[in-house]
Amino acid sequence: MSQAIPRTRRSANVRLVGDFDDLLAANKEFASDFRLGGFDGVAHAGVAIVTCMDSRIEPLRMLGLKAGDAKIFRNPGGRITPQALEALVLGVHMLGVNRILVVPHTRCAVASHSEQELRDLVSASAGVDASWQQFHVVEDQIASLAEDVQMVRSHPLIPGTTEVGGFLYDVDTGLIDQKF
Repeated sequence: MSQAIPRTRRSANVRLVGDFDDLLAANKEFASDFRLGGFDGVAHAGVAIVTCMDSRIEPLRMLGLKAGDAKIFRNPGGRITPQALEALVLGVHMLGVNRILVVPHTRCAVASHSEQELRDLVSASAGVDASWQQFHVVEDQIASLAEDVQMVRSHPLIPGTTEVGGFLYDVDTGLIDQKF
């Protein structure tokens, strides 16, 4: 039985100036020589990557790919969720994907903490009770990776001709190790 989500929220004091100035300035610099305008959105290397939201992971760079080569779906733990499956089905049928990599990583917060530890950490940081929030911890990364790869391979809308592999990315070496 899930608990109701508390209705306590921080006040919504919105500042339109200043909070994002550094990022907007960086975006203007990025756009000054932007070359992907009019891009067709197809994964030109035929690759889709499901990986964690961890900023130590550079999905394209770690595989020698560039913008336009792959579709990337990120979530905590790099798990195959219903949303990840939705993205993969669309990628396979509409965006040229024929290879799928599922790539969790070493030293992942959702694989190195219990559900209760994460709730306690978030509660302390937020200053409000987070005991109702699910974080979908990963107790055994390799077993979860095997389950996720099998889930993709057996999905009725992912053709058997699509290559699906499970890999573990090492955040300390930059190497990926194929497990499945």
